[in-house]
Amino acid sequence: MRSSELTKAKVLKEATALFNTKGYKSTSLSDITEATGLTKGAIYRHFESKESLEIEAFQKMMQAIFLALNEKIKAENNTRDKLFCVLNLFQSYITNPFIIGGCPLLNVAVEVDDTNLELKQKAQQALAVFRDSVEKIIINGKTHKQVRNLVNEKLVATILISTLEGGVMMSKLQNSNADIEIVVNHLKNWIVSDILL
Repeated sequence: MRSSELTKAKVLKEATALFNTKGYKSTSLSDITEATGLTKGAIYRHFESKESLEIEAFQKMMQAIFLALNEKIKAENNTRDKLFCVLNLFQSYITNPFIIGGCPLLNVAVEVDDTNLELKQKAQQALAVFRDSVEKIIINGKTHKQVRNLVNEKLVATILISTLEGGVMMSKLQNSNADIEIVVNHLKNWIVSDILL
């Protein structure tokens, strides 16, 4: 890597950690300069604005999560285990987070408003990708006679994602895995009893 690429990567790494732990609005450019040891000018050589850095940091986090999750899902041979990969990822957010600070999608969704429409759109796109991935697992499960034909994949994806995100929020707020473990166990039972053949 060239020096400018290394500098950009360093800024992105530090900003990502700050945004996902401290929050997008609460993280100042001064926080980023302090974490990187760089000047504001050096940061602005690589990012047009704080907002563009926020977007790139969010996209970096989501790409890393989707890549890791897709690899785990592809390694599994059946619908049950593929869906359990999703559940297990969320269960790990509190005690063994893939990305420090918890779920970046949840963090952005809670914080974003109409002041940063582009970040909000990126979060909506990430949610759509996530939802589509879960729906695809269900559709493929139907094709391979592992999922009941009457199961509505959109309903499953919505319930799964919203319940998991709520469990992460509750566990994070209480600094305990108890709620996400209850949610994951409930969803596993639901998948086995109501979704799978």
